[in-house]
Amino acid sequence: MSEIIFEVTEDEVDGGYSASALGFGIHTQGDSLDDLRRNIREAVDCYFDETMPRPKLIRIHFVRDEVLVA
Repeated sequence: MSEIIFEVTEDEVDGGYSASALGFGIHTQGDSLDDLRRNIREAVDCYFDETMPRPKLIRIHFVRDEVLVA
């Protein structure tokens, strides 16, 4: 596996960020982007043990919803 992709959303109400890995059961959150990046690395380290191939890259994809009135 060459990379893992995290989809990141910002919590508009409470602040902070949530991230979920696509295709894996890895979820984390952080109050700031620095916290989120650190927590994503830690979550990946916890999920992949020495018997599993680890991703070489972690891609962070920011999702921003925009609502238009029809």
